[in-house]
Amino acid sequence: MKLEGKVAYITGGTKGIGYGIAESLLAQGMKVAVSGRSQESADAAVKGLDNPDNVLGLVSDVSKLEDEKKAVAAILDKWGHLDVVMANAGVGHFAPIDELEDEKWHQMIDTNLNGVYHTLKASVDALKKSEGYYMTLASLAGTNFFPTAAGYNATKFGVVGFTQAAMLDLRQYNIKVTTIMPGSVASHFNNNEPSDKDAWKIQPEDIGKLVIDLLTMHPRTLPSKIEVRPTRPDLK
Repeated sequence: MKLEGKVAYITGGTKGIGYGIAESLLAQGMKVAVSGRSQESADAAVKGLDNPDNVLGLVSDVSKLEDEKKAVAAILDKWGHLDVVMANAGVGHFAPIDELEDEKWHQMIDTNLNGVYHTLKASVDALKKSEGYYMTLASLAGTNFFPTAAGYNATKFGVVGFTQAAMLDLRQYNIKVTTIMPGSVASHFNNNEPSDKDAWKIQPEDIGKLVIDLLTMHPRTLPSKIEVRPTRPDLK
């Protein structure tokens, strides 16, 4: 894929991993729409990315299909096509299963799992036209289960399975589909505030570089499921 002038949509792109991916795509000459759950966060991201002609800030709750349909419609209205979609939005709540609150379970299911479906459902027709790329941001928690993470594990295992099955469905349209499964990332996930203490972790720009590598890979080759982890977790 030649990246200059291509259009990307990143859910949950107002901070953290999504924001880092947006920065990387913009540096390649792409146009990028980022969504958040408030106008304030969307506006702040646009201002921070400092590229008003090539950035669009959107308000969308991925747990609602109609929100995602409106977001994609706004992108198509502004730029006329959509080439790359990154379903990045996610939340995590961690507690033993007998203590996990029902509301938090459903928030994870609605955002992490239903959200990736809603994002794809809203954008798939545009991706068929562009023969584009759909990516999901899963986690190593999508293959490694651990205590206090039954709800989070369930959603990320689901994201991995959903994405791989969707890849088989959509490749006949020359749509490429990949799930990225990071370990510890220096992001705002789970109320973390990135600082020097996170230097050992994967950085958002590292995921951005990975996305660029995927987009520019020869179209005959598809890395459909990628695990990525810190090189030296012992340094934490």
